[in-house]
Amino acid sequence: MLMGVVLGAVAAGGYGNEADGIYSFRVGEFEVITLVESQREGNTGILIGADEAVLRRYIPAQGFQHSANAFLIKAPGRNILVDSGTGAGGILLEKLRSLGAAPESINAVLITHLHGDHFGSLQSDGRAVFPNARIYLSARELEYFTRTSVNRSAVSALAPYQSSSRITAFEPGTFASPAEILPGIKAIAAYGHTPGHTIFQIENSNAKFLIIGDLLHIALVQFPVPEISATYDMDANAAAQVRRQVLDYAARNRIPVGGMHIVYPAVGSVEADGAGFKFTPAR
Repeated sequence: MLMGVVLGAVAAGGYGNEADGIYSFRVGEFEVITLVESQREGNTGILIGADEAVLRRYIPAQGFQHSANAFLIKAPGRNILVDSGTGAGGILLEKLRSLGAAPESINAVLITHLHGDHFGSLQSDGRAVFPNARIYLSARELEYFTRTSVNRSAVSALAPYQSSSRITAFEPGTFASPAEILPGIKAIAAYGHTPGHTIFQIENSNAKFLIIGDLLHIALVQFPVPEISATYDMDANAAAQVRRQVLDYAARNRIPVGGMHIVYPAVGSVEADGAGFKFTPAR
């Protein structure tokens, strides 16, 4: 089904096909595209401290879906991928090709964090899947998962890029002073889910959009009750704290958001709603 969207005043002219798991909209001159790699039945068992009353209030009796997404940014003269999914079945790569963005045409891959469902497509048989891309991720994340608490899968995924000096480790900024890592793309620290978890703010022609990574895993619950974290959050308290900060920032500044585990179209607007927040998907 073709869909149209106006996300506040910042991203207009959205369209997509839910069956294909692709949703496209504009942030100024940039085209941003949701790429759904997989969608399955969700599991509330991952939530920490969600009692029956909360689940009855926010989770439909028939259950809910859980999504795994990445985002493609088509900027003038550049193709930028934000996270590279699990790599399962080559689904993400096929979607990129269908959009005229073959792996060879990707100039940069921004990594929100080093959990396996976010870097899975980076390498195949020891070779870089994106042979012309530079990898960007926070220095704290790189240090933690490749030296402090080594994730062998992450080390292997990054190795082809490391050997050719194509990894840029950056220091994310703050809401007040985000760090520009590429023209029109700024990094903001959102630590808690992992030690170096980073969100990205896309800015062009007075329009803004936030890619919030794994800020939340079950949108139905964690938007209205941001204090509830997930078992995947390495520091549940810090994750809850930064979740509220980011959602408050998005709501106050009327900046639409997109997340890696929000179901299709995975983008929408945030507004304050009582003690929590309300998410309205693009439509």
